[in-house]
This record gives sequence, C-alpha cells and structure tokens, in this order.
Amino acid sequence: MIEQRHLKGREPITGESISVIKIRDVLLVAMPPDPDDTTITILQEKVLAAIERYQVKGLVLDISAVQTLDSFFARVVAETAQMVVLMGAQTVIAGMQPSVAITATQLGLTLGGALTALNVDLALEIVSDAFQRRQRS
Repeated sequence: MIEQRHLKGREPITGESISVIKIRDVLLVAMPPDPDDTTITILQEKVLAAIERYQVKGLVLDISAVQTLDSFFARVVAETAQMVVLMGAQTVIAGMQPSVAITATQLGLTLGGALTALNVDLALEIVSDAFQRRQRS
C-alpha cells in the first residue's frame, strides 16, 4: 500500500514541493533536478519529522534527477543520513548519476552511514534486507 503524506509545516519558498511518501515501513523522497539550498533544508526537516512521526525502518532518497552536486547539498544529505541512522532507521541513496558520484568523490563526501543503490527498487530491497538482519541479531 502506498500512502502519500505531505507533512504539515512550511512549503519550499522556491515553490518546489518535496513529497515524503510512506511505503509500508519505508519513506521515499525524490529530489527535484536542481534543488536550491532552501529546498534541501526543507527536505531535511520533512524527512526527520516523518521518521519521528511514522517510526519507519528506512529512508530511500532518490537523487536520480539530480545532475549536479554542490558542497551544501552534499553536506546536508550526509548529515540527514547520519541523523536518520541516529533515529534508528537506515538511509539508502538511490540513483546517483555518474557526474554526481564524481563530484561527491572530489568533495570527499562521506555518506553518514547511508548505503547506496543503483535505483529505487534495489534501495527498497536493501532497506528490507537490513531490517531483517537487524531483527535476527
């Protein structure tokens, strides 16, 4: 069952709407192609609020539409991934374009405990597998 939730609170000043979609016990967020700093900050706020509200086991951050990466975007994504881990969920970043991977490497980006996947389908599998392993431990 797919349930779309627009969290209460502020909408991006840029007019770009970021939806946090709950799919079973996972949140799915698709980044817009060229997010500005305000959009990225609002993304972090919405994700953290949704993690707390729904107590999900994972977050899939789909960045497949993102073509360029700046240092602010990289830092906020890494920090958000780390915050999600601290809140007890797993972050998987899906769909990273080659140009973004190159820039992330050049910036020395660490992913704050996040895993990566080629696409959203694989990311959902990774979250499910990680949750099952954690329950067995």
